[in-house]
This record gives sequence, structure tokens and C-alpha cells, in this order.
Amino acid sequence: MAKVVFKSYNPNDGELFPPYLGDFVPENHPARIVSAVVEKFDISDILSGYKGGGASSYHPRALLKVLLYAYLTNVYSGRQVERLWKESIVYMWLGGKKVADFRTINSFRSGRLQGRFEELFSQMVELLHAEGLVSLDVQYIDGTKIEAAANKYTFVWRKATETNKAKLDHKVKAVLEQARAVAEMEAEAAPERQLTSEEIAEKTGRILERMEEMQAEGKQVDKAVRKAVKQAHDDMAPKMKEYEEKLAIVGDRGSYSKTDHDASFMRMKEDAMNNGQTKPGYNLQIATENQFVTNFGLFQTPSDWYTLIPFLDDFREKYGRDSYEIVADSGYGNEGNYEYMLSHDMLPYVKYTMFHAEQKKKRKKNPFLQENMYYNRHDDYYVCPMGQHMTHIRDHRDKSAAGYVHLISIYEAQNCIGCPLRCLCYKGKADRRTIEVNHRNNELKAYARELLTSERGLYHRSNRPIEPEAVFGDIKFNHGFKRFRLRGLPKVIVESGLVLMAHNLRKYILHGKAKAEALSKSQKSMQIPSVKAA
Repeated sequence: MAKVVFKSYNPNDGELFPPYLGDFVPENHPARIVSAVVEKFDISDILSGYKGGGASSYHPRALLKVLLYAYLTNVYSGRQVERLWKESIVYMWLGGKKVADFRTINSFRSGRLQGRFEELFSQMVELLHAEGLVSLDVQYIDGTKIEAAANKYTFVWRKATETNKAKLDHKVKAVLEQARAVAEMEAEAAPERQLTSEEIAEKTGRILERMEEMQAEGKQVDKAVRKAVKQAHDDMAPKMKEYEEKLAIVGDRGSYSKTDHDASFMRMKEDAMNNGQTKPGYNLQIATENQFVTNFGLFQTPSDWYTLIPFLDDFREKYGRDSYEIVADSGYGNEGNYEYMLSHDMLPYVKYTMFHAEQKKKRKKNPFLQENMYYNRHDDYYVCPMGQHMTHIRDHRDKSAAGYVHLISIYEAQNCIGCPLRCLCYKGKADRRTIEVNHRNNELKAYARELLTSERGLYHRSNRPIEPEAVFGDIKFNHGFKRFRLRGLPKVIVESGLVLMAHNLRKYILHGKAKAEALSKSQKSMQIPSVKAA
């Protein structure tokens, strides 16, 4: 029987010349790609945030490498990063043998990188552009809602707050009017506008002082009135201040969360209860090309309707150029967005709300729809299905929430009484049918329709679902990032950037492997077989 031989085993065995940690990291390991990419970054902006003096600091490149590799491998917790940094040779190598605790990691992520990470992200995209992986000539744009690190029952609604504030103002004014009528105080009536908390406290305080003076003079003061004034001073004024503070926080949004004031309540696709419950979150917008993320932005409104223009402005600010083609779904197709893209020489392959419905035969053959009526551009009138002229009677302007002004033209029929087609034409009670037409919007939609139905448009329409939507699916379901860990918009921007840069790095690594495999195959195919001797 052969003798069993084991390799030497001594956990405490030391070496006179210990090997480099890098010797244990394979040449094709993803950590080496992360390290090489971070070494190319210009981090002077981050370095400028260090004041110097005191204890030595961990090098920002080391912290950035460790964080990016952690996000690359689906590790998002600072404590887990610290644990792996202590246990994993790869983390130790990336960190240069220096191990930081979770407080340092979190402080760097939520503090040092704040306002600076977007610049690093654009440097990563420029690197991809230099290697020919993205052209920056086209943007496939889409958005998704990601839940915030906030309690879902801590909502504050703007409309409810405004309603309660108005009710409280009405109560306060009633108390002030009662006090003025009974005790002949506050000679001037309360203003028509809503009173501020300071005005309520000042007026009620002055009334209470006057009541004390009247009692000292032996005059009788109505106890019920005094009690109401005191309640207004002690309870209503602070409550009014609370409403003012809430409205200042919510701004022009519809809601916010008490545990993350920057988060707004939105409907999420990830609805475990299937009851349409809103959750605090952020609207993450991304632009992709070849499934690489070329730009991202965080918005506090659930709708994509008004996010496109600031998003495209941000792209231009980052890269000093505009993309030639913009591809997006119907959530972005409105007059203001079309005008913006055309004014910046962009081709808008962007659907509008009724794009697909307009392609159906049932809608195309409906003669009662305004879009199917004959329009005489020269004399500016429409012709209804009965052949009656609908004349232009007036124009009015509408202003969108984003400040864009729409010109609406109104046309009216001559007389619809007794028309045999009236029951099919319109359901209003008026004697004459009127229609509202936005001519400029119709022109822009016609241009977008022409682009979308062209050969290039069909290519973009078939490619859009496998661009940003595939990226969102990969991030959320393949890598489990469905909820932010940090609170506050500046911190969430950093966290979003880390997640998206990790996605780009994964794609970059896979592209490098595919390139190496293709090169290896081509080299093998080029080898000349040797001729055997006879």
C-alpha cells in the first residue's frame, strides 16, 4: 500500500519574504479591471476636499476601488464591505492592505463623493467612448422608480396640508373677529389673505395682553372669547407654523416622506400587495447606448413628462455636445420636448400618447375625430362629416407645469340642431359642437410619426426595449438593487452613480473577455499546420 503524503500545513508558518497580495489575484480577475479604470480617473476634485492636518486619511482611490468592486459584486452595505475587506484577499489588494471601518466607508460614500461622483461617471463614459464602445450620437432614454430608504407610512400630502391650512386660517380669523367685536380690540379687520404663524402669534398675544389690562381695570372679559384667543395663540399658531414648514419642504411636489424629505410618494411596479399603494421613492432616468449607461439623473416627480429637457441639458453639460438621435417612449412625447429637441438639431424618435392608437384602422376610419376631418389651411376652417364648416372663433393660451405655453385654437360648427349624425358626432348638450386644436403640436406629432415609421425609426423602436429596460432589469432583478440605502437627494445621486458605474464595468469586463476570446480564435485559425515527414 502506497504511503499517503500531505502538503505541509502550519497556519502560523511565516515567511522571510512574503509574496505580494497581487500574486493571489488572477490576471483576468474583475478587480484588476476596476483598479485599472479607477487609476485612469482624475480625482483632483475629491482630493481638494481634504484639508490636511490631524491623522492620516485613507487614499480616495483605494476607497473608490473597494466601493466599486463591492457594488460590482452586489454588496451595498458598509458593514458588509468592511467585513469582506478584512477577510477577502481581493479587497485587501484593492485597498492596499489598509482596512477601513464601515464609518469611514459610509462617510466617504455619502460625504466625500457628494457632488463629485457625476464627474467620475462622465470620465468612465469618456473612456468607453475612446474605446469605441459608445458613440454618444444616440440616447435611449427611460426611467424607473426606485424605493427610498424611508418609512412608507410617513407621507405628507401637499393638497391635504393646503386644505388644513386654509381651514385653520378660517378658524383663526373667526376668533380674531369675535375678539374684535366683543372687546373692541384689533380695530383693523383680518386681511383677506391667509395669516402667517407670526401674525397669528402677534395678534393673539396683543389681544391677550389687552384682556389682562381690562381685567386689571375692573372690566369684564368674556371667558369663552379669552379661551378661544388663548387656544389660537398656544395651539393654532404653532400648528400654522407646522403647515408652513411642510409646504416649504414639499415645494411644487405632491408629497414627501417625513423620514426622507427629498423622497416623493410614487406608484411602484414592485407592488407586493397589488393594491396600487404609493411608496416613497425617486424617479431614476438613464440614457443608454449598446446597454452602457451614458447619463443618469434623479428626479423627485413620478412623471417622465417634464424630465427630458433638464436631462438633455445635463448630458450637454457633461460631454459638451448633444446626441443626434433621441429615442424614448410616449411618456416623453409632448410639444415642449419636441420643440426643444428640434431647436438643438436632435431627431426625436419619441412616441406620443396616441401613437399606437392612431395606427389602428378603427381610429383611422372614424370620421368624427378632429384628426380625420378635412382642414382648409388657407381659410382656416374644418369640415364636419355632414359637410358643415367649423369656423375659427378664438384662441387661448395654456401654460404647462414646466412653463411651456401652448396656443389652442377653437373651432365651432354653424348649427348642429337636427343633424342626423349628432348622436355619433358628440355627446355635449350645446347646440353647436366645438373642437380645440393645437396646430403646432399636430405638426410636431406628424414629424415624429414620420420618423418613427421610417426604416431608421423601426430599428430604434425595436431596439429601445433591449436598451434601458434591459439595464433596469439587470440592476433590479439580476443584482438585487430595488431600494436605496442612503437618504437625501445628494446621497442618493452618489448611490445611483455607483450602481450604474458598476453596471458599466460589468459590461466592460464582459466585452474585454469576448474580445480576448475572439482574438484567441482568430490566432488559432491563422496557425499553419505542420507537414508530417514521409
